[in-house]
Amino acid sequence: MNAKLSENPPAPDTGRILDMAALRGKSLGLPYAGAVTPAEAHLLATQHGAKIIDVRSRFEYEYIGRVPGSPLVEWKQWPGGEINPRFLLELQARAGKNDIVMFLCRSGVRSHTTAALAAQNGYTHAYNILEGFEGDLDATGQRGTLGGWRKAGLPWVQS
Repeated sequence: MNAKLSENPPAPDTGRILDMAALRGKSLGLPYAGAVTPAEAHLLATQHGAKIIDVRSRFEYEYIGRVPGSPLVEWKQWPGGEINPRFLLELQARAGKNDIVMFLCRSGVRSHTTAALAAQNGYTHAYNILEGFEGDLDATGQRGTLGGWRKAGLPWVQS
């Protein structure tokens, strides 16, 4: 057996990742195609052309950090938290209804809502990125230690 192959197994292909995501989605009763981990989302975006849509507020996107190349389509606008009335129009400008579209927020809650909305509006491959960008709050009330894109060590930038 080739030692390099056993040390570095090939990355799962798109179909395998999406099958796992669909199984997660089915077990969770999700109203959209499925749920991906941050690492799976990164692989799908960088190697298979899937789109990551950041649905956090502009403030979070600019000052907390963001995934390089992921466009912002605010779900709730800063500072008042009003739902963006142009959300679907802005999404349509960035992703087609047959694209693999993965939604990212702070912890996976807003991205769940937006993936469901996208699916209701004809996006056949809408996915939630589990854990979000920062993950859940830990026992001390801080994010970034219990999961998320940054905790996974995936690429991100900050203004």
